[in-house]
Amino acid sequence: MRQPGLRLNWLLAAVGLAGLAASAAVRGADAMSAAGQDWPPFVLVAGLLLIGLVADADGLFAAAGARLARTARSGRLLFAGAALLVSVVTATLNLDTSVAFLTPVLVHTARSRSEDEAPMLYGCLLLSNAGSLLLPGSNLTNLIVLGHLHLTGGQFAARMWLPWLGAVLVTAVVVAVAERRSLTPADADTEPVPRPVLGVGLAAVVAATILVILIRSAALPVFAVGAAAAGARLARGHRDISLERIWRVLDLPVLIGLFGVAVALGTLGRAWSGPAVLLSHLSGWATAALAAAATVVVNNLPAASMLAARAPSHPFQLLVGLNLGPNLCVTGSLAWLLWLRSARAAGAQPSLSRASRLGVIIVPLSMAVALAALAVTARP
Repeated sequence: MRQPGLRLNWLLAAVGLAGLAASAAVRGADAMSAAGQDWPPFVLVAGLLLIGLVADADGLFAAAGARLARTARSGRLLFAGAALLVSVVTATLNLDTSVAFLTPVLVHTARSRSEDEAPMLYGCLLLSNAGSLLLPGSNLTNLIVLGHLHLTGGQFAARMWLPWLGAVLVTAVVVAVAERRSLTPADADTEPVPRPVLGVGLAAVVAATILVILIRSAALPVFAVGAAAAGARLARGHRDISLERIWRVLDLPVLIGLFGVAVALGTLGRAWSGPAVLLSHLSGWATAALAAAATVVVNNLPAASMLAARAPSHPFQLLVGLNLGPNLCVTGSLAWLLWLRSARAAGAQPSLSRASRLGVIIVPLSMAVALAALAVTARP
C-alpha cells in the first residue's frame, strides 16, 4: 500500500525539479527572484514540522486529546474543544503540522468514548485550512504573499484575526450541523490523562510562536529551533524520534516537488503580465474567488507563487481565497495529503468525496464571512 504513494511523491519531486531547471534555463533572473520569494515558507514549514514532531514525542498532543475526552460531557462539547485545539495548533505550528499530528489524536479521542470519529476526522482537515489565516507561519501562502507587504507577525494578525475567527466559526458550525447525528451525549472518558513532558517540545513551540510574531523573516530562526529540538531528542535516543521518522514527517520529495512547481509558476508570473493585469482589474471579492479556483487547479502554493509574483492589488483578499479555497478539493493543499496519510495510519477510512461535499458548503460561506471581516479590520 505504501509503494504507490512513494512513487507519486518521487514523481512530484521529479516534476518540480524539471520545472525548476527549465525556469532557470529560460528565465534565470526571474527564476532566481521566484526562488527568493518561495524558499522561506518551505524552510519555515520544515522547522515547524520538526517542532511538531518533538511536541508529539513529548506527549503534548496526546495529553490535550485525552484531557478533552475526559472533561467534555457531550459530543458537541468534545467537538467544540477539538475545533479550538485544531485552530490553536494551526495558528501557532502551521496547518500541515496540525493535520499530521492531531488527526490520529482526535481519531483516538473519539474512539476512546465509543463515538463516531467522522466529526473529528473531517473537522481536523477543514478547520486546519480555515484556521491558517491568523499568523504568517500558519500557512506557507501567507509568507509568499507577505514578501510584498513587509509586515511583522503581530501586524499581520491585527489585520487577520477577525477573518480568521469568522472562518473558523463558520467551518466548525457547518461540520457540526452536517455531522450532528454523530455528536451525541456521552459519558466523559475514564482513561487516565497521560502526563506530557514539559521540556524541549513545549519550549520549541513557545519560541517558534514568538519568533513568527516578532520577526519579519522567521524562517531560518524557526528552522534552527526545530532542528535543534529534534537533534537534542535524537541525540538522547528518544524512542519516538528517529532519522526514519524525521524523513517521513518532512516528506522531502513532496516539499521539493512543490517548491519546484512554485518557482516555475512564479517565474511564469514574472515573465508574463497576464495574471497581474487580471488581478489589477478584479475587486477584492473576485480576487478571492479566482485564488480559490486556482488552488484547486494547481495547489495553493504554486498558485500563490504565480498570483503574487508581482505585488497584488488585494493581498489580504488573495490570501482568503488561497487559504480557504483548498477545502474544496484534495488538490488544494499539501494538508490534504498529510491528512490522508495520518488518518489511514490511525486506522480511519477518510472519504475524499465526503470531505469535498462539506467543503463545497464551507468555502463560499467562510470566504464571505472572512471578506466581510476584512472590511472591518481595514478601518483605521
